[in-house]
Amino acid sequence: MSRAFAHEEVVVRRGRRSGLPLIVAIHSRVLGPAAGGCRMRRYDTWQDGLTDALRLSEAMTYKSAVAGLDFGGGKSVIALDRDTELTPDLREAALEDLGELVASFDGSYRTGPDIGTGPEDMVVLRRFSPYAYCAPEEHGGTGDSGGPTATGVLAALRAGARHVYGDASCTGRVVIVSGFGSVGSRVAAGLVADGAHVVVSDVDHFRKEAALASGYGWVEPDRALSAPADILVPAAVGGVFDEASVPRLTAPLIVGPANNQLADESIADALAERGIVWVPDYVAGAGGVAYTLSRESEGYGHEAALKRVEGIGDTVGHLLDLARTTGVTPMRAARQLAECRLTAAGSPAATAVETAVETAVETATVRPLSRS
Repeated sequence: MSRAFAHEEVVVRRGRRSGLPLIVAIHSRVLGPAAGGCRMRRYDTWQDGLTDALRLSEAMTYKSAVAGLDFGGGKSVIALDRDTELTPDLREAALEDLGELVASFDGSYRTGPDIGTGPEDMVVLRRFSPYAYCAPEEHGGTGDSGGPTATGVLAALRAGARHVYGDASCTGRVVIVSGFGSVGSRVAAGLVADGAHVVVSDVDHFRKEAALASGYGWVEPDRALSAPADILVPAAVGGVFDEASVPRLTAPLIVGPANNQLADESIADALAERGIVWVPDYVAGAGGVAYTLSRESEGYGHEAALKRVEGIGDTVGHLLDLARTTGVTPMRAARQLAECRLTAAGSPAATAVETAVETAVETATVRPLSRS
């Protein structure tokens, strides 16, 4: 690894109940408390989980800044190895360990569901800290954030369509939604309501049956990026756009909620060189975060929080206009908008401790979680 990350705080510990590595990465608290979900997934090494947390927490800083939220960027990871048998007892123990760690931040880090966790898991975290969001409504939370995330993606799609096609309507346009999960399925339904011809894809073939039964077109995952389309919606895993995949793309507009879609930042230039407008994932996918933090941390009502989510369309329109006017990529325009907010708050995004990934991976130890 060669990229240096600048983070305020990175904590790596071994859970005293589960024995699993726990990671909390705080990229920035310049705008306010760090916020970012809890990811529980398998890695080849726990150091790979650390790298994931570092990248995702940085993206959360920019997601909040561009969305106009008074929060910073953080992320937590429960790192499973390839051979770990995740029994119900081990899962609960790991969540209790993380809940204890989240509580130690005393509100300066706030979490919610991410890959591998859901609203019910937040109930376990809330035994230790009130700063675990998206628990089911009967437990005092706002529940699954997939709906608001999809609402934000649709607002971003319409703004992108206006920029590329001169019309925000998706009527008659072919849209491929790659990933037919909680968010992707909702985006697909919204696009059909807007009059689009929607084709979906997913590595889970059980979802293929559901998609076809709902009247969607279907494309196999290995052709989802190259099949003819007016708009492509990445709604599954990250890292899908790289030197090999970019030449195969056909859609002039790419807008979707999948995190870390680019293999590296140079891919933004490669997309622009091909005339493809790519809306940064941390902008398009900010709806769930904006809604949840508005409701659970800032006391907004449902309608006011949803209006904030729909404002993502205005943000996307602004950054695409800025990119066109200044001759930069949408990624650079989004970064400029974020950095303006961060600098105005009194400090660059990278404050406090400069943490190089190489050093963190080579020297970090998994310390026992304090029993105090």
